[in-house]
Formats: sequence, structure tokens, C-alpha cells
Amino acid sequence: MRRLATVEWAQSSQSPRAARDRIQEYPVSDRNAPDTAHITNFIRNIVDADLAADRFATRRWGGAPGDAAQHAAGAADPARIRTRFPPEPNGYLHFGHAKSVCLNFGLARDYGGVCHMRFDDTNPEKEEQEYVDSIINAVKWLGFGWEAFGQSHLFYASDYFGFMYRAAEYLITSGNAYIDLQSAEAMRASRGTLTERGIDSPWRNRPADESLRLFHEMRDGKHADGSMVLRAKIDMGSPNINMRDPAIYRIKHAEHHRTGDAWCVYPMYTYAHPIEDALEQITHSICTLEFEDQRPFYDWVLERLAEGGLLAQPLPKQYEFARLNLTYVVLSKRKLIQLVEEEHVDGWDDPRMPTIVGARRRGFTPEGFRLFADRIGVSKADSWIDMSVLEECMRDDLNGRAQRRIAVLNPLKLVIDNFPAEDEVICHAPNHPQKPELGQREIPFTRELWIEAEDFVETPPKGYFRLYPGNTVRLRYGFVVKCVGADKDADGNITAVHCEYMPDSKSGTPGSDNYKVKGNIHWVSAKHAYQCEVRLYDRLFRVPNPGKRQQEHAAAGHAPDHHSTELDESGKLHQHEEKVEHDWLDDLNPQAKQTIVAQLEPALRNAQPEDRFQFERHGYFVADHVDSRAGAPVFNRAVTLKDSWGKAGG
Repeated sequence: MRRLATVEWAQSSQSPRAARDRIQEYPVSDRNAPDTAHITNFIRNIVDADLAADRFATRRWGGAPGDAAQHAAGAADPARIRTRFPPEPNGYLHFGHAKSVCLNFGLARDYGGVCHMRFDDTNPEKEEQEYVDSIINAVKWLGFGWEAFGQSHLFYASDYFGFMYRAAEYLITSGNAYIDLQSAEAMRASRGTLTERGIDSPWRNRPADESLRLFHEMRDGKHADGSMVLRAKIDMGSPNINMRDPAIYRIKHAEHHRTGDAWCVYPMYTYAHPIEDALEQITHSICTLEFEDQRPFYDWVLERLAEGGLLAQPLPKQYEFARLNLTYVVLSKRKLIQLVEEEHVDGWDDPRMPTIVGARRRGFTPEGFRLFADRIGVSKADSWIDMSVLEECMRDDLNGRAQRRIAVLNPLKLVIDNFPAEDEVICHAPNHPQKPELGQREIPFTRELWIEAEDFVETPPKGYFRLYPGNTVRLRYGFVVKCVGADKDADGNITAVHCEYMPDSKSGTPGSDNYKVKGNIHWVSAKHAYQCEVRLYDRLFRVPNPGKRQQEHAAAGHAPDHHSTELDESGKLHQHEEKVEHDWLDDLNPQAKQTIVAQLEPALRNAQPEDRFQFERHGYFVADHVDSRAGAPVFNRAVTLKDSWGKAGG
């Protein structure tokens, strides 16, 4: 797998979902500044109500994450609210993460609060510093930071391992946890079903001092992986299976990327998550819907530890929203890994990938992502968002910021027969038609030019106004020309078009008004053109929902229901997709990347990495920041000028 370098540049113990179903460091000048007035949604309504009720009036901040005593010794919290973005550093952020980033950081920005950048690094085997670096870079690129009230709010769950262990000891001594020696298979079998209660573990009533001794032995490395776990003691008859004595600590003899071999026991994610929120004084813990069934356990952990005086009041509250379901991509981490490892793409930063590093390289903008997050909003209902919505957000943003340039992507030679061979005329074109303050650029006009091959036909169809024998067109920003013929090779292919120009017809001069033509085509001087590699990127998949069954669900207007959610061995929630009728890889779009050699206006030779332009007539392009060199940029297409998928049906 190719690695990337850092780029320099109302509550009850019952399952909420079950009850509902029965009822039915990159420089950013405007970091954390609002793009527009925020749009109301149910989460903002909750925040508004909490602030109006002064729910956080007694909250204090001890200067850093800490227990109840530390915060009690601190001053009143200067942040009106605290949110967090808590990725696990085991992969690259994708478009779904971008929605969460914009939501959490945006809430803190708009309400005079702070969003914590927290790494949930509780699983030692899958986490690496490379992913930490890439996530930090991606969040900053999206336009957000975590410096607020005179301090940084960059935190790591691994820094709380000591407190989490102490909290687990308290749960044992208070009769709320016990050591279980059952195998993982036996625990799973005794968990019960939605209609049958679970079976108590033979060790459920083990004396607290015995569990505490075994827990210390786990910490000291005296037992093998999988030989025992610490379980919360709640209710094996709960209608919410997640409350049937879930595991909260397991043995894992593995080196952690930050703590090394200091620990050989690690907390389960569903246990660590609420503790992390409480230590950081988070007010609104915002998760995706798959965590809804875990909310009762979230509350149970916090309430038990607050009863013991370990955590400060008021306690955090968890709220859930619908994750991003976007057509024409896959956002499953397993599938993204498969795409990379099987080399269906050229790495995590391939511009076809729905990763933030891929989107950046493709030429998407952070402002476009923030606009997208505003437009799709936040809701509790699962739904599909069409890729065209994201693409249109990028067009809307790029249209205002991208300077215009001319590019000929499929070159055909045009010869002006009556233009002197050694002469040159300087033509002028605006850098941006809606921004005259950006000035103009010079474009040299010479005897031989490059035009798009599609701008000439020998026998024109009805309504064709470009070049054909005898027709007159304007060369944009230049002169009016009349087509007088064409050259062919032995196979009858057009090799050059011949025209004569009208010397008094130059654009911007009084004589230009003397000529009325219907056609207006682009060109670049053959003598001065910059020949370069251009990559035309499109959607990674050719159907809205890769895999036939998923496609049928989307066509019927159903929300995605092709997955189930369960915990892995670290307590992390994972969604397992059902088998589909054909391999989702069969739906890859073979036209998602086309590499061509194009002829560009000479000004583009000096483009710097990540400079974005509108290639007039063709779309928005960016100078690739990986493959471009000084004086030799390579360009990637970010998005076309118009959506062609809606009309063509993909």
C-alpha cells in the first residue's frame, strides 16, 4: 500500500432506535470564521435551548482535560459550548468525515465555543502517526483550528489511559464491574437475542476484591490476550442488548504508537468515549446514528463515575445525526482499503477517491465542502445525497475564485494563410469576467494556432456554427477568420485547417463591430503554447449505488438499509454490509481517469501547485501539487462546467 507524506502546504435503558422503530498546519486566513449565517437544524435547536436554560452555568474548566477535582479548582468555562471531532487514527478522512468536521467545528465557531481535536487512539494495533498527521492536515485544510481562549485543544484519548484505569477500578469496587473468564464466543452466545434475555456469566457475582486482583494482574501482563475481560455489571435482561454487561477492558499485548508498551490492557471504545467527553467537559457529543443504541451505556458510564465523584457535573449529552450517504462513491473504510490495496486507484490521494487528500489533489476547495455541509444540512433521517450536489457546490465556489485560461484539450492545427509567418499580435483576455480588478493577460496570436478538433467539420450538421469550408467565426479575444479548406493524410483524417483572417476585426478595436458571426472558438498559439499532461477525472463509479441491490434500493427511494451494526473486539462500532447480487467493483467507471496531452496558453506554464483555473469551455482544473514541477505543472480536472451525468444517466 502506498503511503503519503504530510503535505507541506430523553433517556431510558431501552434502545432508542428500537423504541423509535416501533413507533415509526495549512495556512487559512479565515479559519473558524463563519462563511454565512448558520442554518437552523435540530442540533442547533438543542444548543439554543440549552443556552437559554443556562444548563452550563455552573461548568468550570481546569485549564486542561481532567477529573472532577481538577475542574472544580478551575475558573468558569470561557467556552459557551464544547464539541469535539474524535477520529480514530487508522485511516484517511473521507467526505463523510468532512460533514462531521464542518458540523462540530461550525457549532463551536457560531456559538462562541471551542471544538476539541481529539484522537480516539485506544486501539494499539491499527493506529499510526501517519494517520494522525494526515488528519490534522485535512482538518486544517478544511478551514478549522483548535486554538481558542489562549490554548490549544488538541487531545489524545491515550493521555487518559491512567484515569480510565482508575475509573474501572472504581466500577469494580462499587459493584458495577467484574472480571469474566468466558471466551469471546461464549460471551457472544450468552448475550441473548432481541426476544430472549441474556444468560448471566458464571463469574458475574465474583467478589469485588477478587475482580480487582485479577484486573491488576491483567495490567501487569500476567495473562494472555483473550483470557479474560472486565465487564460492566448492568442488566442481562435489558431490551437493549448493548446494556447486557458489555466488556469495558481487554488484554492486548501490543505496542501503542504513543504510549509504547506502557500498557497491555486497553479500554473498549464504548467505555472510553464517554469518559473522554467528560474529562474534556464536552457539552454536546455529536455522533452518527449507529451510536444511538449505545447512548444508554454512554449515560450509564458517566452517571456511575459521577456518583463516585470522579467526573464533574453537568455531564455531557450525546446526540445523533444521519451520516453522509453519497451516490457514486463508497465510504466504507473496508472498501476504500480494498480499492487502494488492489490498486484499483493510485493510492489514498488518488483524485478519484472520496478522501480529503484525494479531493484536495483533484482541485476541490475547503470552501466548497463547507458550502456542501450547509446545503445538505443535518437531520435524524437517513437519506441519499446525489454527487451532483457536491459537484455543484464546488462549481459555485470555483466560479468566483478561479481565474480564466484557455486550454485546447484535443488539438488540431489551424493555419492563417494570409497572416505573415514571422508576425505576432498581442491579444488581451480578462483574468476573470466578473472581476475586472484582476486585470487582463496577454495572449500571442501567430500564423499557426491550435483549436479543438471538434471545432471543424467538413459537412456541418444543422445548427453547427463553428468552422467548415466557407464559414466565418471569431477566434475568441482575437480576429474573425473564414475557413478556406483543410489538409488530410492518406487515410482521410484532417491534419490541418486553413483560414484567412480579417485584419481589422481584432477584438476590442472599433473594427470588430463590423463583423457579425455566430461562432466563437478558442485557440492558442502553436509557437507559444505550453504542451502538458492533463488528467480528466470523473466519478469513480458508473452507477449511483455500487452493487445491484443497493442500486435498486436507491432507485426506489429507500434509505440505506443494507448494513448491520456490531462491535469489534475494541468496542468500536462497525457496519457490515449485506452481500449484493454482483461485485461492487464491477461498477467501477473505466472513464473515471483519462490522461491526455493538451496545448495550453503560455501563462499556465507558471502555475504554482494548487493554483486553480477555469479552462474556458472545459471546466475547473488545478495544478497537481504532487507531480507538478517548477515551470512544468500538470493539471487535474476538478469538475466540469455543467453536470453531464443528470442528462446522460451516468
